[in-house]
Amino acid sequence: MEKVLAVVLFILLVSTPVLFIVAGSSETLEIYAGRDSGLAVHDPADPAYLSIADDYLIPRIKILKALDIASGVLVANGVEYPLKLQLETSSWRMYYATVPLDKGVNGLNYYFRLTLSNGTLVYVYNSDTSRFYYFNGSTPFKQVEWVRSIVGYQIFPDRFYNGDPGNDLKANSTDELWINEVSKGTPVFTRWDGPVTPLHCCHQYFGGDLKGVTEKLDYLKELGVGLIYLNPIFTSGSVHGYDVYDYYTVDPKFGTLDDLKTLLDEAHKRGIRVIFDFVPDHVGLGFWAFQDVYRNGPSSRYWSWFIIYKWPFKLGDSSAYKCWWGIGSLPQLNVLNKEVRQYLINVALYWLSIGFDGLRIDTPLDVIGSENFFRELHEVVKSRYPDAYIVGEIWDYRPEWLRGEAFDSLMNYYLGRNILLSYAKGVLNGYTASARLSEYYAGIGVNVAGMGFNIIGSHDTSRILTDLGGGGLRDTPGNESIKRLKLLSTLQYTQPGMPVVFQGDERGVTGRQSNYDEQRYPIQWDRLNQEVFEHYKKLGELKNTIPALSTSIIHVLSTEGSILAYTRGYNDEVLVVANNALEPVAYKLPEGNWSVLYVSSGENMEVDNGSITMPPLTAIILVKEQSSTISNVTPPTFTQTSNTTTQTTAPSNNTSLTQPGEELWKTLSPVFTAVAVLAFIIVAIILIKRVRTRVDKGI
Repeated sequence: MEKVLAVVLFILLVSTPVLFIVAGSSETLEIYAGRDSGLAVHDPADPAYLSIADDYLIPRIKILKALDIASGVLVANGVEYPLKLQLETSSWRMYYATVPLDKGVNGLNYYFRLTLSNGTLVYVYNSDTSRFYYFNGSTPFKQVEWVRSIVGYQIFPDRFYNGDPGNDLKANSTDELWINEVSKGTPVFTRWDGPVTPLHCCHQYFGGDLKGVTEKLDYLKELGVGLIYLNPIFTSGSVHGYDVYDYYTVDPKFGTLDDLKTLLDEAHKRGIRVIFDFVPDHVGLGFWAFQDVYRNGPSSRYWSWFIIYKWPFKLGDSSAYKCWWGIGSLPQLNVLNKEVRQYLINVALYWLSIGFDGLRIDTPLDVIGSENFFRELHEVVKSRYPDAYIVGEIWDYRPEWLRGEAFDSLMNYYLGRNILLSYAKGVLNGYTASARLSEYYAGIGVNVAGMGFNIIGSHDTSRILTDLGGGGLRDTPGNESIKRLKLLSTLQYTQPGMPVVFQGDERGVTGRQSNYDEQRYPIQWDRLNQEVFEHYKKLGELKNTIPALSTSIIHVLSTEGSILAYTRGYNDEVLVVANNALEPVAYKLPEGNWSVLYVSSGENMEVDNGSITMPPLTAIILVKEQSSTISNVTPPTFTQTSNTTTQTTAPSNNTSLTQPGEELWKTLSPVFTAVAVLAFIIVAIILIKRVRTRVDKGI
């Protein structure tokens, strides 16, 4: 028995000091995020976690809320850069640091150090075999910097403005209905204010042209526009132009090549860039190569440019050849064919050489062999025109297309319609909209956010004022729909990237897509909602003059109920707060001296003791009352630590934060220590008594 007690005493003697040390020490732990710990995520190969924007290297780290972070730093080449909270949902938070590019030109070894609310230090490394993350100093995915500070404007040429009545009937010689052997018809030519017909979408012509766009450049400049996105202007068989006949010629119904060059020159003189609409997936029935196949069948040298099921065929017969979404007037190009790919790439290069500043790509997901083609297109275009802006028409959330190999931005319908429009309509509350914004921006790089092509309504949707309850064409929108429009556009203009307005939205135009695409009806220049127009002018002015709105960063704040709030700028210089409820709501502002800069509903508002009462259906823009608020939006000054290498601050243990019961152990370890001490004393007393007894008995 004495031997057993002696063993127990020895164990307690050894373990009790250890328990004292564990209970009394400040713990240091390690996470190897590259091993997919689940608690922290940082993947430097993904621009969502490491990108270059606004002349800064911006690493980001996503951390589960189970880790209660009090503060954190990025440690890069021995220098500490503070982590700032940017985004959060119910389960995680995303933090970012900003490193001046000149600090990383020769490469950076880095890791993250977090301090939990209980004082525990957590080191986030890459892996146990390669502890430090590495940035090699290169910029593989270069940000197109000019995008982030401007306003975009989409123009549907036939319905914008008629600057040359002499070309109004020229579409009659090219319209697809004359050659379609399955769906025959006659195009319609209508006065500018004529009625909508069943052919309004595609074959009803009103006479808008390139000269008309040139004549309205000063109007666009008044709105603060810095980019024009032109719907297709190349020879085609329709109003919309997505059935191209010849990629290398300007459609005569819109004017001449000289008219286009004049437009580009005059736009550039005013500081307005222009991008063209590029359709690599399908062509029209009059496309010269398809006509050769139609006439010559398998003997045509362009036979392999298409996927033909049977020949001879009738033009317009969707069962005879592969076509876009089964529409017989849109034969699909076989982009797997190397000759086709080279032809399309040469088309893009040609128009960029003429003076365009970028291209919007139609239906890229439908292109045969899309990934390889757009990787090749991107590589060639960027090698010759590094500042060319490439936008992909993808409607849903596809961040995998924004990794520097295909597009600079998507059209961001997901942001504009699924989040912002849904919030403005009252479909989403503020809490849900905040979470969706956080999820959206967490999945794309900060550089991509700054290049955002942020559109809400276009030629393919109902007018946004109609979506918000403003009625159809020629209806008079009510006050509530106007308020919702102004709320929505304020949110649109204060997101990172470029807000893009569809022609006429700034004038209060309405139109239902369900009624023969009446949203494409010509702008009636003698009609104007002055309240809406002045609102858009003001938003353009703010976008063009407040530097924080030209940064790529957004900090989405945690809110409840109907309130949506976020800040812009690296020092949170601008605050945007919105209320989509039909009643006023009080909101406590973040720390700082805030002043009201703009109220979408036009009401007079002031901050009262750090709070503000938000009117119904209103968005407000506030700025910090500091001399540097408007003029200086650089990140905070970083403090260099005394560490010369990252190893000097790193612990050597390898404790995993994913071990089950660890938090329980932290709580109960003092209890275990006390119990161990008590057990040590009891066992020692028992052992001493038994030894004395044996001595007394002479054993």
